[in-house]
Amino acid sequence: MKARTMFIAGAAVGYVFGTKAGRERYEQIKQLSKQVSENPNVQEAAGKIRSKGETFAGAARDKAGNLKDRVPEQVTGGRKEEQPYPG
Repeated sequence: MKARTMFIAGAAVGYVFGTKAGRERYEQIKQLSKQVSENPNVQEAAGKIRSKGETFAGAARDKAGNLKDRVPEQVTGGRKEEQPYPG
């Protein structure tokens, strides 16, 4: 679904920038896109997607925070002291 949406959005942008129909067609497309973006159903869907994205980002941030504490132990064989840079 995401790939299809991205493709359609890309095709629309490509059409708008590549069209030779002139300013009138550009204004029609611009007005239609404004109507779509202001549609309450679209706003609701965007809010849900934004919320899911924030949830996933928070989960990734938590996992990364947990891993950063474990990585030095795994890399140095359990030693946490810092080794000076040789040079």
